[in-house]
Amino acid sequence: MKIVQGVGGRIETRESARPATHGWSGWLHSGGRLDQEASHAHHTEPWYKVLWLTGVDYFSTLGYQPGIALLAAGAIAPLATTILIAVTLACALPIYAQVAKRSYAGQGSIALLENLLDGWWGKILVLALLGFAATDFVITMTLSAADAAQHAVENPFLEPLVGHARLELTLGMLALLAVVFLMGFQEAIGLATFVAIPYLLLNAVVLVRGFVEIAHHPEYFPNWKAALSTQGDLSQLMIAALLIFPRLALGLSGFETGVSVMPLIQGDVPQGRVSSTRKLLAAAAIIMSVLLLSSSFVTTLLVPPEAYKSGGPASGRAIAWLAHKYLGSGFGTVYDISTILILWFAGASAMAGLLHLIPRYLPRFGMAPRWVAYARPLVLLLFGIDVIVTIVFKADVEAQAGAYATGVLVLMLSAAFAAALALWKENRLLSVYCSFVALVFLYTLFENVKERPDGLIISSIFIFLVLTFSSISRLMRSTELRVTELVFADDESAGLWQSVVNKKVHLVPVRSPGMRGKKAAEIRKYYSANGPLAFVHVNLVDNRSEFVSRPVLGIKREQDNYVIEINQAIAVANTIAYLSELIDPRSIFLGLSRKNLMNQALNFLLFGEGETGLMVYTILLRYWDWTPYDDVRPLIFLMSD
Repeated sequence: MKIVQGVGGRIETRESARPATHGWSGWLHSGGRLDQEASHAHHTEPWYKVLWLTGVDYFSTLGYQPGIALLAAGAIAPLATTILIAVTLACALPIYAQVAKRSYAGQGSIALLENLLDGWWGKILVLALLGFAATDFVITMTLSAADAAQHAVENPFLEPLVGHARLELTLGMLALLAVVFLMGFQEAIGLATFVAIPYLLLNAVVLVRGFVEIAHHPEYFPNWKAALSTQGDLSQLMIAALLIFPRLALGLSGFETGVSVMPLIQGDVPQGRVSSTRKLLAAAAIIMSVLLLSSSFVTTLLVPPEAYKSGGPASGRAIAWLAHKYLGSGFGTVYDISTILILWFAGASAMAGLLHLIPRYLPRFGMAPRWVAYARPLVLLLFGIDVIVTIVFKADVEAQAGAYATGVLVLMLSAAFAAALALWKENRLLSVYCSFVALVFLYTLFENVKERPDGLIISSIFIFLVLTFSSISRLMRSTELRVTELVFADDESAGLWQSVVNKKVHLVPVRSPGMRGKKAAEIRKYYSANGPLAFVHVNLVDNRSEFVSRPVLGIKREQDNYVIEINQAIAVANTIAYLSELIDPRSIFLGLSRKNLMNQALNFLLFGEGETGLMVYTILLRYWDWTPYDDVRPLIFLMSD
């Protein structure tokens, strides 16, 4: 980091370019900075092309959703799927249309809730939601790779080559995914189109063949109705379907991704982009609804229970089983390869989502180390997490479904809640409707957690890890300068600036204006401090949970001395250290409060105050070690208050 004179009445902080390195460290840092890439304009495409980038995540659930529905609901699966579709079109779609309107830069539902609570409570809320988002995206990668491996080991042509090494295949696919991102992932939209469209067409062929088979065997439909009749009348069936529907929540997984790709969509900002995103979300929801209902009906009538039960040949791959049975092993293999590709690419979509999401929040909060800004170290970290999750779950799709659904549903609940709050002053009727949708998602989440508590446990582990490592990072980075730039309060201050810089003054931070006379007398009496004194007052913002600030600096003359007033700072010690580096004073006179050091340390970390004198000294020593300097550093004196 270096400090340079800016233009337009400000002084800027710029991060110095990392020196060229060699070997392992050089390779890690040569993959590009995620925060710098985020600042550049994205190459945009029409919404109907970006649709397929969303679709590789959303549509890929067809690989396992029908099998999960059969396992959860049996003959009632089509009715439960109908409720899922109703929730998709009447609840999720309207909610994310509102999220898109208020998040046209692709921040998603988390950004809408970021300012819901002030200070540290707001940060904790965001970190908790990031934990659920991490659960969603990480399990997307591991579950999709596991299901892709399942399709490979069940294929009659691939099985002799790969055997039953499902775990090894899953890890291999995750490793390949990491390698792709380590090398630099480009042309995502083109590849997504190449993967998603053939997959949908192959599914359409299988489903049409399934309907033809049902038409040729009229007894299938009456048999299904008879199976339903054994479970009660229509009202009882609908109640049962309502109770089962939460287990099918994976079919709602594509909406958060649909919002995150907004920066890639062509259109005037914000109206054109919002309108196009809503078209994308509606198109994806309609396509998926048709495929979900069709696949649920066909698989329920054609797949016998012994095939779709856990461990059966159709478990987690019901449509693929139909492709092999009714269209032959050749077509079935083509279908399996297409399914493997889209499931693998769904992991790529999730990896891209995390690479986009983590640098957006954690570094800004000071809750991530500097290397998180670089693509390759973050990819390796995510790959390591994927490996651990895969080994823990033994690459079992069904075992990971609960955690996946929990992450998805919490994000959708947060989106509904945020939309309800945002609409309260604009449209009370829509706000009430969004509140009702929030209750629907809350019920779905509650039932899912009750049925599969492991999902909440896994999400809680992710949240704990996010909070723990964020806290450690904030502690380690607390002694950075934490100022982006100083802005002059007025022309007088800008004019006086050259009068105080470059060894012209002694810097004297004071807590209140009334202390200036006393401090000046003590310094003149006990120290050899020739020349003017520059008294510094630092006034903090209310929200001390932010990590960096852009303070406003005012300078005035007071007889032979100067008074520097700094407003809108985040932390007293860091701001004084930053000012010292700008001014380069002859000496710095720092006060010591002699209060309890533990309490002072907590005050510094949480509220930017604390034992200012010691912290200024610590921050300057760290900065000086990092930035070699040929000239003489200022003298530092520690004085008791």
